Amino acid sequence: MRVVLFGATGMVGHGVLTALLEDATVEGVTAISRRPSGRRHPKLREVLRQDFTDYRDLDDVFATADATLFCLGTSSVGVSEPDYVRITQGYAVAAAEAARRTNPGGLFAYISANRADSTSRTMWIRVKGQAEAALQAVHPRVFLFRPGFIQPRRGARPATRLQRITYAILTPFFPLINRLFPAQVTTTDAIARAMLEVLHAPATVARQLDNPLINQTAARSQVTRNAV
Repeated sequence: MRVVLFGATGMVGHGVLTALLEDATVEGVTAISRRPSGRRHPKLREVLRQDFTDYRDLDDVFATADATLFCLGTSSVGVSEPDYVRITQGYAVAAAEAARRTNPGGLFAYISANRADSTSRTMWIRVKGQAEAALQAVHPRVFLFRPGFIQPRRGARPATRLQRITYAILTPFFPLINRLFPAQVTTTDAIARAMLEVLHAPATVARQLDNPLINQTAARSQVTRNAV
């Protein structure tokens, strides 16, 4: 199995890349990003680029990939709506179009957001919802991941300084947050395991995974792998 991964240097992407590299059935991972991940592995190929709107020069990469996992994203804090739309929706749609054009039978997984809704008055929730609809319109096999509060694990860390400060403040309260709001909390490991389950058994996984379903799918994936 070969996979194209966007956002490998981000918090969620870090967890997904770790899981892919550890999975024996994954033969190769092409990570497409602006900067190097700093990781070295025989299965990992990194493609650095600044243009995320046109991937025709990478048709050979998409054509041989069984799945494209889009974990690239940005915080909406301090970002204008046009810029947020460009990154959150425009980049993802361009990737989905490239994947469908060269290999329409492949999978496309997208990290969306909890409560994504194209009619919401909240900008980032609305844009995520619009991105979901746009992706479903251009690719026949889209899986939407809607995580809530994400706890970083195994070296994953938030991308921006503000996010890192926020997480540093919240870390001591993670056990309490988990206890009070278990349906709204997940981890980078759980998202990664749920994505692996999509890769290995797509027919058994819902096309839209809200936070509780991400955790349930991840737990099922872990049980299955432990039994093998």
